Amino acid sequence: MEKDETAADGKTPSDTSLSTQWKAVCGLLRAEIGEAAYQSWLKPMTVREIVDGEMRISVPTRFMRDWIIAHYLDRLCELWADENPEIKSVDVYIQSERETETAPSRKKTSSGDAGSSANGGGNGGSNDYRVDISAPLDQRYTFEQFVVGKPNEFAYAAARRIAEASKVVFNPLFLYGGVGLGKTHLMQAIAWHIRERTPDRNVIYLSAEKFMYRFIRALREKNTVDFKEQFRSVDVLMIDDVQFISGKESTQEEFFHTFNSLVDQGRQIVLSADKSPSDLEGMEERLISRLNYGLVADIHATTYELRLGILHSKAEKMSVDIPQKVLEFLAHKITANVRELEGGLNRVVAHAQLVGREITLETTQDVLHDLLRANDRRVTIEEIQKRVSAHFNIRVSDMHSARRARSVARPRQVAMYLAKQLTARSLPEIGRKFGGRDHTTVMHAVKKVDELREQDSSFAEDVELLRRMLEG
Repeated sequence: MEKDETAADGKTPSDTSLSTQWKAVCGLLRAEIGEAAYQSWLKPMTVREIVDGEMRISVPTRFMRDWIIAHYLDRLCELWADENPEIKSVDVYIQSERETETAPSRKKTSSGDAGSSANGGGNGGSNDYRVDISAPLDQRYTFEQFVVGKPNEFAYAAARRIAEASKVVFNPLFLYGGVGLGKTHLMQAIAWHIRERTPDRNVIYLSAEKFMYRFIRALREKNTVDFKEQFRSVDVLMIDDVQFISGKESTQEEFFHTFNSLVDQGRQIVLSADKSPSDLEGMEERLISRLNYGLVADIHATTYELRLGILHSKAEKMSVDIPQKVLEFLAHKITANVRELEGGLNRVVAHAQLVGREITLETTQDVLHDLLRANDRRVTIEEIQKRVSAHFNIRVSDMHSARRARSVARPRQVAMYLAKQLTARSLPEIGRKFGGRDHTTVMHAVKKVDELREQDSSFAEDVELLRRMLEG
């Protein structure tokens, strides 16, 4: 066969054959693992070439590569061998790492549909690169699995309206509320819904932290043109935890221009934060004005009825018979957020299954003694900031500001230290509560306060007094 002979679609016969084989492999895998897992992990793969019996497949991220190798590689090898006996092994590699050696071919694919984006956008082309920008979606976070109650019904209705609308109705949609109340769930549900109904639309979902890191990398590599093109050519841009860019002037500047560009093009923007736009300290006024321009929907703290409904729904999905009095007990006692509520139920069920004991009120109290004790007297980071500010005679806003004077920085470090000691929040979560600071800043604060407590008895007494006041 001559090398320049082509099929009707412009591909060589070998390319066409490879594409057909890949479609068959994908069809079998999709049937085996389900649509959600297929969309998240396998659809982003791109078949590149066969070399000496080795099928080479690229993926956008290291995390995706490691997951595929751990969970699907053996099955991929089996299915490929069935389709093409010449294939003896499968190599899954990270697209960006090898493309630095052959830079101009970054957007090129070798086999039709194999290059489809995880966000459902076309074959090959720039969509292959866009999937690297977007974070993987959790298959549990759909509208069908979101339990609606009074505290979240408005945010839920707004999210569904955005997901189902064929054109932009309000821009942006800004969701805000405390940790673990469902903001991320609703954002990913929008992405899932759009992907299923209109797979040709380009959706990017990622955290504000990732947006900032990508921008910094683009500056460092002097590649801001590509960065702008990637983020300003999407149909739907969804950014979680916008409060993270508070105080980050350069990132806010770029985000502001990206925001304006997408709005001017009639593209949808969905954002989330832990506070309303007007309460985001360290955010530029012009950006706050933009964030307030669309629809702002808050998610309130859960009610007892909503918590009980969530537990019933969770137990039903787990196919586990849990006594009503146990569910009512959990709904009464674990009030902080949905994440802890579901985590508590998971622990109770896992314990019962692993040790073979019946789920009772007594076993529930025993298994969750630490979580229940923490909920009996829960200290919030906001409460710590207010108490420490009053003790050191500074403003609460100084806790979030960029000021580095010792009179402000030291109390801020004490507050971070107490937040680490008295709450269950992670270092990144604590950092975000202090003006969007990095987790390494919190680690440094904890270490510094520990050192000062050993060196200065008066300082140690101050910290201990604050701890007792907060725990009392």
